[in-house]
Amino acid sequence: MKLKLHHINLCSAKVSEMDRFYRDVLSLGDEDPAELPPLNQEKGLVGDVSFVTDGDIQLHLTPRDVLNSFRSGHVVNPLERGHIAYRTDDIEGFMAHLDAQGVPYSDWGTDAVKGWHQVFFYDPEGNVIEVHQVVDMP
Repeated sequence: MKLKLHHINLCSAKVSEMDRFYRDVLSLGDEDPAELPPLNQEKGLVGDVSFVTDGDIQLHLTPRDVLNSFRSGHVVNPLERGHIAYRTDDIEGFMAHLDAQGVPYSDWGTDAVKGWHQVFFYDPEGNVIEVHQVVDMP
């Protein structure tokens, strides 16, 4: 199973101000629309997101949402403080690896992003980590 850094998610009450900062100060730009995650708006789990990139790694700027875990029914809340995300080519193998390591995780499936099977878990300091695989949707 291969992991590659895919994006960093920062949560803020000031998404538009953060967007301007990363664009103006760090000169980050727009991502190819084909590379953007197809958010599942029907579930209402993710608000208005700004996507910027350096050309290799995406930065997702999302509204802070401390109640996301309650609405989603998942223990790990990726929208409280943000998270770092890796893409894998074998999500089932990665979940088996987490199980073998004794690391608890929330399996979000494709609830938040259509076509991305996502799992979220905490590192020893409480930072949220996402691992996802692009999957075919029925």
